[in-house]
Amino acid sequence: MQLDEIARLGSSFRDPAGFMFTHEGTLYRQVNRFGSRSYDGLMESGLYAKLCQKGWIVAHEEVDAPVAEREQAHKIIKPEPVPFISFPYEWSFGQLKAAAIRTLDIQLAALKHDMILKDASAYNIQFCQGRPVLIDTLSFDPYTEGQTWDGYKQLCQHFLAPLCLMARRDIRLGQLARVHIDGVPLDLASKLMPRSSWLRPGILMHLHLHARAQAAYGESDTASARKTGKTRPLSRNGLVGIVSGLRSLIDGLDWKPAGTEWADYYQATNYSDDAFTAKSRHINAFLDQIEPRQVWDLGANTGHFSRLASDREIDTVAFDIDPAAVEINFRHVQKKKEPHLLPLVLDLTNPSPAMGWAGQERESLLERGPVDCVMALALIHHLAISNNVSLDRTAEFFARACRHLIIEFVPKSDSQVERLLSSRKDIFHHYHEDGFEKAFLKWFDIRERKRVEGSSRTLYWLSLKPS
Repeated sequence: MQLDEIARLGSSFRDPAGFMFTHEGTLYRQVNRFGSRSYDGLMESGLYAKLCQKGWIVAHEEVDAPVAEREQAHKIIKPEPVPFISFPYEWSFGQLKAAAIRTLDIQLAALKHDMILKDASAYNIQFCQGRPVLIDTLSFDPYTEGQTWDGYKQLCQHFLAPLCLMARRDIRLGQLARVHIDGVPLDLASKLMPRSSWLRPGILMHLHLHARAQAAYGESDTASARKTGKTRPLSRNGLVGIVSGLRSLIDGLDWKPAGTEWADYYQATNYSDDAFTAKSRHINAFLDQIEPRQVWDLGANTGHFSRLASDREIDTVAFDIDPAAVEINFRHVQKKKEPHLLPLVLDLTNPSPAMGWAGQERESLLERGPVDCVMALALIHHLAISNNVSLDRTAEFFARACRHLIIEFVPKSDSQVERLLSSRKDIFHHYHEDGFEKAFLKWFDIRERKRVEGSSRTLYWLSLKPS
C-alpha cells in the first residue's frame, strides 16, 4: 500500500497507543503494539461489550486492512461513523454536563471490570443519536489496586471548571474552552468563581483547593506527589468515592435557559400562524426534492424548522448563537429522544476556527463540510445589517458550506429589519431582493422561489453551480 493512500487525522497524535486515519473515505484506528495490553484488556474484560450494550461507546469491528504503520501495528479497527464531530466549546450547558456524567459513569463501570480511564478529555465524547458517546477506544488501561486516577485533573479542567463557571458566574464563560484547548486552568476558574462557592464542599475540594495544590507544586497532581514522596495508595473504594462525589457535584449544577432575546424569538416574531404554516410547507417541499443526507440549520433558534429535516431521519445540526436557545433545543432532544438532531452553539460571524497543534488538531466549521443542504432562515438580515457582512461575502460563504441552500430573504419592509435599522443609519443600499439574487447568482442557480404567504418574505431553494 502506498503511503499517500493513508491520511492520518491531525487530531490523533497525542497517544502512543494508537491513532486514527482514513483510507478511501473510511475512518480507521490503528492500535499500536504499545497499546496492545490495554486494548486486549478492554476487549477481554467484558467492559467493551457492557459499554456497547448501554450505548456508551462507539462500536467497532476489527479488520485486516488497511495498515497505516505496519511496524507499529497490533490491530486495525473500524469504528462506526459519527455523523458530525462537535467540540466542547460548541456545546450547551446541558450537553457539557451530560458528557461529564457519561465520562464519570464510564469510569465507574471500568473499575468494576478491573479497568480505568487513563484520561478524561471532553474531546473523547461525541453526541450520537442524541446521546453522549465515548469515541476513544484506547482511553482504558488495566486497573491496579492502589493507583491514583491520572485523568482527575483533566476531568476537572475539561468539565468541572467550565460547568461551575457557566452555572455560578456567566453562561458565556463556557467559551473559555475555545481559548484553553487543554481545559480551563483551575487557578483561573477559582479566581472567577463567586466567593459563595467556597462554602460548597465539593467545589471547595475539587476546584479551589485543587487549584491551590497545583499552584504550590507547579505541575500535575500525581507527579508532584510522587516527587515529594506524598503518594499514598488509594483503595478501589476510595477511588469510587471520589468519582461518585464528582458525579454528584456535577449532577447538582444547573442553569436556567431563560430571559434572552433569542430563546423567546418564536413568541416575539411577527409571523402570523398562516405565515408560519406556509413557511413550513415550502421548506418541506424543498426537502422533498433535495433529499439531503445531512442538513445544517444556521440560526436555528430552538430548532422548530430543524425538525422538519430531523423528523425525516436526516442527520441535522442546529446551530445558534444563543446558548439559551441551544439549551432549550437540547433539552427537547433529550425529552423526546430525538436521534437525528444535534443542537450546537455557534456565532456564524466568528465560527469555530481550525486550532490546536499546527492548526490541525480541531477542524474549523467549513472543514467539517460541505454538507448536502444548509438552511438559513430569518438569518440574512442579521448578517447584512447587524454585522455589516455584504451579500457577496455571504453568498461566497454558503457556496463553500453546501451544495443546496434553503434561504429566506427578509426585506427592509419587514418589522424585524425595521427594528434593526431603528438604531442605526441605513447604509445598506444593495440590501434588496434584486441585490440578493445578483449576489447569490454568482455561485448558485435559483431552483425555486416561494413567497411566504402572510408576510413580505421570500424563500429560495438554490443549488450550487457546477464548478
